[in-house]
Parts: sequence; structure tokens; C-alpha cells
Amino acid sequence: MDESLLVSALARARERGATAADGYLVEDRSFSAAVRLGQVDTVTHSHDQRLSLRVFVGRASAAASTSDLSRASLERVVDEATALARITAEDEFAGLPERDLLIGQVPDLDLEDHEPDVEPEAKIDVARRAEAAALESSPEIGNSEGAEYSDRRARYIYATADGFAHGYTTTSFGLTVSPVAKRNGEMQRDSWYTSARKRSRLEAPESVGRTAAKRALRRLGARKMKTTEVPVIFDPETAASLLRSIAGAASGPSLYRRASFLLDRLGTRIASPSITIVDDALMPGALGSRPFDGEGLPTGRLTIVREGVLESYLLDTYSARKLGLRSTHHAARDGSGVTVSTTNLMLRPGTATPEEMIRSVSNGFYVTELIGFGINGVTGDYSRGAAGLWIENGELAYPVEEVTVASNLLRMFDNVEGVGNDLVLRDRTASPTLMIGRMVVAGQ
Repeated sequence: MDESLLVSALARARERGATAADGYLVEDRSFSAAVRLGQVDTVTHSHDQRLSLRVFVGRASAAASTSDLSRASLERVVDEATALARITAEDEFAGLPERDLLIGQVPDLDLEDHEPDVEPEAKIDVARRAEAAALESSPEIGNSEGAEYSDRRARYIYATADGFAHGYTTTSFGLTVSPVAKRNGEMQRDSWYTSARKRSRLEAPESVGRTAAKRALRRLGARKMKTTEVPVIFDPETAASLLRSIAGAASGPSLYRRASFLLDRLGTRIASPSITIVDDALMPGALGSRPFDGEGLPTGRLTIVREGVLESYLLDTYSARKLGLRSTHHAARDGSGVTVSTTNLMLRPGTATPEEMIRSVSNGFYVTELIGFGINGVTGDYSRGAAGLWIENGELAYPVEEVTVASNLLRMFDNVEGVGNDLVLRDRTASPTLMIGRMVVAGQ
């Protein structure tokens, strides 16, 4: 990918009257192969390049993006963005970060796999092995929604019109399998996955397949429940979704639009003292790591909630200025604009094992899947469809489906009674098992 394309586009913006400009150039090569019942379903190769541009004329700005990187297309995009900025109303908070805040030297975070690529047939075989392991796990696993292997290599370059330019490269690999279990005419599906920056760090496909099969089998015989109020334990996958909701409420755009239940809560207690949430962009080899954000600012480790107290919001330059705060270097490029995103977001683990938490509950619900999106960003009210396992006398007794778990996110985090010791960074957002003291489980 040619850095000079971005540099020349920014230079043209200055020639057309821009007082400042920045741009983000992304080159993305990806591959995916899906199989079902051993047969190849789809194989996809793609190679994309995208350039996003912000142009400022004083405090007025405009943004544009294109995937056509021909000279004529780039010139047209630059000229249109600059002309639009001239007629746009000024915004006192608009503008680039101060030049001296931009990253100096880009650290090596071990985000790229340097091993040679393998043939498509070998990648397809990985998906086949995962699905075969699931199908061989039990006679009750007789069908499958398939398995998919994917990999991606991306190059990111950020530059400004006054000469700053830096970039970095990432790779990522993934494998997912979704078997279907059947018993007495009832069918249940579930899935499992593995993902990593390097191919060699993926879980063995047979292990992924067997785990997916166990998850599908344990859903057979699912019952419906009557509405009750009980302790609810979220497994690590579902607990991670609660962290995403907190991060969304703590993001600058939600706050300055006054659409967040964390508005004006900085420095106050919003959760149990057992809750510490951090976002760490500099973890070597992690899926969310990046050396700098979407505005060229160096990333780091940020504690959002420390022992229950909201310590920081998640801010880019614009939202920080709007809120009278400082950027936390969490800008992300979304199309032609700038938004806010986390990197490696995690809830710090506690000391209890998941088994100990389950044993402490005489009657409750262990959540393994959440369905739909029922979260009010303004109030924090929470209501989502769920499936999982019912807990009786400290043991997982039987599967449950077609219920809804409901409460309020602030109340839920305040009522945390257990944080597991089972944190595994399997994705960009990760949590250990989490136990909430009481929630409404609504059924029939």
C-alpha cells in the first residue's frame, strides 16, 4: 500500500485552501472458507483499500471516503470535501489534536503473523476437522450449520497535512463451528470459536468442535420457566456483553448527546467494589491492540472503573473538547468520520471459581446466550432474551430457553456478588464469570 497516495491527497487539500487535514488509509486482504457436512459451501477472497479524509477550513470541517484510489477519484474526493468545508458552519470544538501529542515512535506490539501463508485447501481442511470433531462427539450430533475458517491481513496508515505519517500491520485468524443436536424430535444448536493474531495460536480445530458439540448437547430438553426473581450468573461470553454496554455509555459521543446513564457520574461509585474494568491497547499480540488511535495519538492502558468507581470516560479529541476533558486516545475511524472504540476491554478477575459461584446458589439461572438488544442507553434499563441452565441446590440442573432477564445495568453492577477467576482473552472484550445477586427472569 502506497503511503504517498494519502500524503498527496492531504497536500492537495492544503492547496485547495484547507487549514488542516488528516487521513486514514486501510488496505485489507481477507479469506474465508465455510463448509457444511464436510462439503465446501463458500470460499471468499477479498482485497479492499479505503481512504477516509477530514478537511478543516478554520473550525469548519467536512469528511469524505472512497475505495477508488485512482488519481482522478482521489482528486475529486479532496476537492469536494474542501469545497464542502468552506460552506459548513464552524464548530468551536472541531480540529485535529495538537501536533506535539501525536505518537513519536510506533512500538512493535507483535500484531502480525510473519509465517508464510498456507494453501486454501489447508484452510478448508481446518474447518472440516472442526466440524467433523463436533459430529463425531455424540450420536445426538447429527447435523451442522457449518464451520468457517477466516484470516485477515490489514495495513493502517494515518497522516496529517503537516507531514506526520505512521502505520502498522495486523493479522487475525478465526475458526467457528455450529453443530446441531437432536433428541426425540427436538433440535438445538450452539457454537464455539477461536480467534488469534497468529495462526499457530488458534485452538486445535478438534477442540473447538468438541466444545461446540458439548454446548449444543447441554441445550437438549430445554424447559420454559415461570417468572421469578433469582440470582443470575453470566458465563464469560455473555458477561462480556455487559462490559460493552458500560463502554458504550462511557463513550464521548453518548455523553455529549446526553444519551448515557453514566452522564455526570465521573468520580462516583457505579458498581460493586469487586468491579474493575480496564482497556489496554498495548497488550502484545492481543486482538484489540493498536499502537495509536484513529487520530495518531499513542494508546495505553486506561482504567475505566476502579473498584466500583467510574474513573474515566472513553474520548476522542472532539468529544473531549465538547465535554471539557482530555482525549483518552480512543478515536476510531468509522467510514469517513471519527468515532470512539475500545481496544482490549476487560473486567479484572476475582478469586472465586465458576463452580464455587454455582454451588452458592440454591435456585438461580446460569446464562449462556443472550438474544436481541434491549438496553436503554439513557436509563440503563436492561431486558434481553436469554437461554442457559437452571441452577438447583448448587448444581446445573436442566436447560432453559425462551426467557428474558431484566434489571438495570447500574443496579446489576451494584449487585455483583461474585467475579470469577476464569478470565481468558479470547476476543477484544473479555470477562470472567459474573454473578448478579438478583434479577427478574421472565418466562410464562
